[in-house]
Amino acid sequence: MTPETGPRFPPDRGGVAILGAGAIAQSAHLPAYAQHGVGVVGVWSRHPQTTATVRERFPSVGRVYASAEELLADPEVRIVDLATGPEGRLAWIEAAVEAGKHVLAQKPLTLSADDLAALPAVLARADAAGVRVAVNHNGRWAPAWRAATLLLRDGAIGEVVGVTHLHDKPLPPLAGTPFDDVPHMLLTDYLLHWVDITRTWLRDGGAGPVTSVQAVDSRVPGQPAEARNPWSATLSLATGVGATATLRITGSNVATEPGCPFWVHGTTGTLRGSVLLDSDRLEVDDGTTRTAVPLTGAWFVDGFAAAMGELMCAVAEDRQPENSAVDAAESVRLVLAARDSADRGGVPVEVAP
Repeated sequence: MTPETGPRFPPDRGGVAILGAGAIAQSAHLPAYAQHGVGVVGVWSRHPQTTATVRERFPSVGRVYASAEELLADPEVRIVDLATGPEGRLAWIEAAVEAGKHVLAQKPLTLSADDLAALPAVLARADAAGVRVAVNHNGRWAPAWRAATLLLRDGAIGEVVGVTHLHDKPLPPLAGTPFDDVPHMLLTDYLLHWVDITRTWLRDGGAGPVTSVQAVDSRVPGQPAEARNPWSATLSLATGVGATATLRITGSNVATEPGCPFWVHGTTGTLRGSVLLDSDRLEVDDGTTRTAVPLTGAWFVDGFAAAMGELMCAVAEDRQPENSAVDAAESVRLVLAARDSADRGGVPVEVAP
């Protein structure tokens, strides 16, 4: 089996507007949409200088809106790509739903337990209005991770026994950035992609939902004093059937061939692979033969196109997207539990069904 890992779109891939067209939108969203023919009606940023040259660099962008309200009122906009930070995001989702727009919200969906509790009521209003709300968990479509997901759904290695991730590359710049102000940032924000895909694999591989989370983080030798957040984190997930997962960042690692290797062990085989920084690979080991899985594309930027494509397909096919806000909220619950565990010195935190 050769899994189809690339972006999938319906015939109509237009009508997108980006609300919050800052750094990530201009470095990943817009390049992905330009590459894959996604029609961008317009963009808006609360800081006009941010979008001053956006149409010169991305000629396919239709316009720059003077306000968020103007964007939401535009009848040409079908989908709001909500690329703001997590604070206040629920209010933006509500505003887009009220305007009758589908939403692709940046991850993390929220880091607020209060917002998480209020989310079902917002999504109920979205359902009543026929509006779909998805989350930009673009990591799900990193080619090696996506191929692994599809192979697991096909039963390629039986039932999942365990998942292991190792971060074997430098950390991105953190000191002096807004990310360094987020408590337990590695656990709650940076590792969210890894938590999300691992939860997906455990579920799709027959292990069911995660029932407990344990996490610790710490400063490491050589970490600069101005870097406030710990640079080391270990997060463990457990399920009711005994399948487990471990995610490990040892620090800002030095590597000549950097990447993020992973292993998915099952009852009849193993998946071994890696993502990021041209390390992309995947193989299936059935105990007698190791078979390389062909991969095309890259997480940046194909994953961003695929997350939008999945929402567009869900709208066209009148179904919930794989990356629905309901599903993404489960991953948020896990990273909030990881934060609580780290606050308690690594005591496991149970996650209710």
